[in-house]
Order: sequence, then structure tokens, then C-alpha cells
Amino acid sequence: MGFTRAELESYVGATVDDLVGPDLRLLFVGINPGLWTAATQTHFAYPGNRFYPALRAAGIIEREIDRGVGMSDEDRRHLLDRGIGITNVAHRATAKASELSKQELVAGGETLRAFVRTHRPKVVAVAGVTAYRTAFAEPKAVMGEHPAGFEGCRLWIVPNPSGLNAHETVETLALAYAAPACAAGVI
Repeated sequence: MGFTRAELESYVGATVDDLVGPDLRLLFVGINPGLWTAATQTHFAYPGNRFYPALRAAGIIEREIDRGVGMSDEDRRHLLDRGIGITNVAHRATAKASELSKQELVAGGETLRAFVRTHRPKVVAVAGVTAYRTAFAEPKAVMGEHPAGFEGCRLWIVPNPSGLNAHETVETLALAYAAPACAAGVI
């Protein structure tokens, strides 16, 4: 599946439904949907994004998910059956996360707090330290587990799986994602 630039640009401002089920144990939080994500209605969908390959390498999921074409209902069920959910800090699709304003991230952070209070996952894993710092006014936040937690849940800040994050590989992402997954009882 492919999209022209014009097709992708038609998704600016679109939203993507949260993926959440009744037995939510591990909630992954992205920054915001990219245009490919909005087009396919699949979180972390851009073909160069390493999220699903890292989940597979870590043993968090047990099957390949072809994010570039969009998740099937079976793929969604697989994640939900494992207790995995996905949402975003900001819900407006953009070509780059840098297009979000500070106000959007802060407002999204408040929305995320309410979402977590409602759904009560065991663990929240925010993928992206810079967005976390802005959304929650914690300029010195670092990667890893945060002892204070988040709305009564355990909290990890994990690396962003975007292909633009050149410091990470599927293997390093898998290691980073395994820790919150273990704490959540997913692996």
C-alpha cells in the first residue's frame, strides 16, 4: 500500500481511535498520529516505524503486524487479548510531531491523565521523552521507570520508535519495551 503526498496531506488534522480493551495491562502512548497512521487508522503505522518489530523482538506480541497496510481486526484482537493498548498524547495527525504546539501537548497530557484514571492500566509507557517533558512540565525527565508513577499506575518513558530516532534500533527498542511489559505481566 502506498500513498501520494497529496493523499497523505489530506489526513492533516485527522484522528485515530484509541486501541483499548477491558483487560488493559500495558498502555503505550505515542506523541501523536502521523499522516500514514491516520490514513491506515493504525497506530505507529509508517512503514519505517519500528514499534511492532520491537514488540515482536521483545516477545510482547507473538505475530508480525504489517503496519504499513493497516491492522486487521485479528491484529487488534491479538494486542487487546495480550492486555496491550495504544493512545497518544495529542490526537491531531501531523506530518511531524514538531508541528504540535506546547499548548496541544499540555492539553493532551491532561486528557491522557483522565484516560489513565478511567482505564487503569498496570503500566503506562510513554514513547518519547521530549514530548513527555513538555506535556507534563518535567524538563528533567529521563528514560526509564519513574518511581512516582502516573495517576496510580507504574510509568516508563521509553524511546520513540520513529525511524527519525536514529539512536535506536529494533533491538534497543525491544530491550526498552520489555521492562514495562514485564512489569505489566505481558511477558
